[in-house]
Amino acid sequence: MSSDDSDFYGDDEVMADLKAKVKGLDVKAWWGEYQVLDTPLKLQARKQEVVDISRLHNPYAGMEYAWQLTETIEDFLERLPPATTDEFPGGPWIWVCNPYINRKKKSEADNQKIRGGEDEAPEAEGADLTSVVEGGMERLHIASEFIDSFKKSGQHPALITRECRKAGMDAAKAILDLAQALHVRCGKWMLFCTALEVNEVWETIARATANNELGIAAKVATRSAVDTRTERLICVYTADFTDTKDVRRVAERLKQLGLVQARGKPLYYKPDVYTYLGISHGNPWEIRASIYDTTSMLKKA
Repeated sequence: MSSDDSDFYGDDEVMADLKAKVKGLDVKAWWGEYQVLDTPLKLQARKQEVVDISRLHNPYAGMEYAWQLTETIEDFLERLPPATTDEFPGGPWIWVCNPYINRKKKSEADNQKIRGGEDEAPEAEGADLTSVVEGGMERLHIASEFIDSFKKSGQHPALITRECRKAGMDAAKAILDLAQALHVRCGKWMLFCTALEVNEVWETIARATANNELGIAAKVATRSAVDTRTERLICVYTADFTDTKDVRRVAERLKQLGLVQARGKPLYYKPDVYTYLGISHGNPWEIRASIYDTTSMLKKA
C-alpha cells in the first residue's frame, strides 16, 4: 500500500480495527433490522418526497392515542380506527396535528389544569388562560345574579324574557372580547357521524389535517362503554375564532371534502373558551353554544 493510500484509509492500527469490525458484522441480522426502513432511495423509487421531520411540529408527540411524525397516516389510521378503538384512561379522543403549525406541547398546556378543558387543543403561546377562565366565570356569575333577581321582580313575563336573554348575550360578548384580548382564541368545527361512517370520515379529516389543508389539529371520539349515543363527534380546530376568513376557509374545505351537505344538517363552530367555562346547549344564561354555522358562513352573497 502506498503512503497516499495509508493516509486515506488510516494507519495500520485503524486498518486492523476496521477489518475486525467487518469480520464480525452479521450481514443477515443487519439487513433484517434495516431493510424495512424508508430510506431516501426507497422513497425516491416510490416517487415520494423526502420530508425533513426536524422542521415539523407535533404537540402530541409521545402520546399513544395520537399520530406520530415517525409513522405514516396510513399506519396511524390502521393502528387507531375510531370505530373499534375503546376509550382509554387518558381520555376519550384520538388526535392528529397539523405538523406545519407550531403549537404548545399538550403536556405543557395550561388547559391541562382546567377541569373539562384537558381535551381541547393546546392554547397558543402567550395565552393567559387562567385570567380568561377567572374573568369569564365572574362575568357569568354577574349575569346569573341579574337573571335570578329580575325573574323575581314581578315585571311582565315578556320583559323578563327579553332582559334575561340580553344579560346572557352581553355576558357572551364580554367573554369573547376577553378571550380575544388574552389570546385564548382557539375554536373548532364540530361534525357528527355514525359509528359506521366514522372511520371513513376520520380518514378524510386526518389526511387533510396532516397535509395542512384544514386547521391546527383534529380529534375524534373513541368507542365508549358508557355513552350509548350512536353518533361520534369529530372536532376540527382553527387557531383563532376571530379570524373569520380562516374559519370560513376551513368550512369551505370541509365542504369540498364532502363533509358539509347542501341540504343536510349544518356544522357548528364553538370557541374553546365556551368549553372551558362550561357553556353548552341549554345553559342557564341562554347563550348560544356556537358562534358560527356552515349555513350562514357559506351562504353565497
